[in-house]
Amino acid sequence: MIPAVMPTYARFDTTFDHGEGVYLYDVNGRRYLDFGAGIAVASLGHCHPHLVEALKDQAEKFWHCSNLYTIEGQEKLAERLIANSFADAAFFNNSGGEAVEAAIKMARRYQSMSGHPERFRMISIEGAFHGRSLACIAAGGQEKHLAGFGPKVDGFDQVAFGNLNEMRAAITPETAGILVEPVQGEGGIRPMPDGYLQGLRAIADEFGLALVYDEVQSGIGRTGKLFAYEMSGAAPDVMALAKGLGGGFPLGAVLASEKIARHMTPGTHGTTFGGNPLAMAVGNAVLDIILEDGFLGRVEAMAGILWTKLEDIQSAYPRLFSAVRGTGLMVGLKCVGDNGENTAFVGKLLENGLLTVPAGDNVVRMVPPLIIDESHIDEAAGIVVKTCQEME
Repeated sequence: MIPAVMPTYARFDTTFDHGEGVYLYDVNGRRYLDFGAGIAVASLGHCHPHLVEALKDQAEKFWHCSNLYTIEGQEKLAERLIANSFADAAFFNNSGGEAVEAAIKMARRYQSMSGHPERFRMISIEGAFHGRSLACIAAGGQEKHLAGFGPKVDGFDQVAFGNLNEMRAAITPETAGILVEPVQGEGGIRPMPDGYLQGLRAIADEFGLALVYDEVQSGIGRTGKLFAYEMSGAAPDVMALAKGLGGGFPLGAVLASEKIARHMTPGTHGTTFGGNPLAMAVGNAVLDIILEDGFLGRVEAMAGILWTKLEDIQSAYPRLFSAVRGTGLMVGLKCVGDNGENTAFVGKLLENGLLTVPAGDNVVRMVPPLIIDESHIDEAAGIVVKTCQEME
């Protein structure tokens, strides 16, 4: 008999009861160090007092307001995101998949309203993951996500990772834009090569394309910058955000430059729950912390310490790991082999009290809360070493 909860997840046999800071506690009271953060969502850990207070305060006022009316928290959060990015306008929704869908719509709308309705295709990158809707799995292009959901939604082409020549060759008169993760998350914690985003920016400008970044996982301080694109200096035209923006509360956003956003007029897009007062209260509370002086610098410092520890572990256990990759606190340990060794290792780490997440390309993903300190890194490294000894 099928379970009451549809069996779409390969779940580990662990049930959590509550969390505090960088730790989660299961129903038996056992403590786990959380270096998965709900897949890069709990950006400030669990039950951060400032986020809890913001949510409670808003919950006692009102929960929901239709977007037919002005929502004060939206105005504030939009202005703060704009002030700290390339963008001129923001649209709020509930999730990363919704944000990517809206970004694709904006790229198409921009082309259509600029006199090129024939331009509707998006070019994405091999190994991409952009969400689970029909359009998003078509953009991601991975067969494991497309299987059984055909026919594939038209309008998406894909090129090899890091190859600017192939990108240029893929452009046709129907191309509307380029969709790329500055750091691939589900694809195996793979940052785009040096100079690649700059090259995409130049190509987009040359051909009149919309350059769209998916920073659902890499954004909101994850890399030590507020947004990963800042490391390249190559700003997009549109950017999708979610995950860490709400610190655990469902919240997505699309940021866009004026040339794109001015075409999104009343009736062109919408949402029932997106940008509701509860989400806006939490999103603003997240930015209160992340935009504090020194916060992102501390993230960079902790990332450097974590990287050193993991590189030492990789060197000590070359039969288990072939590389450490990623950027900031978005780190992957690539396992040796191609038979799901990462999932086995993630399961063993769980048994030993450390939460991590499997990623593509046989990678063990570590995306801890941005509030970790050196003691947490030492604790995590100790668990990884213990697990390596057991696995060997």
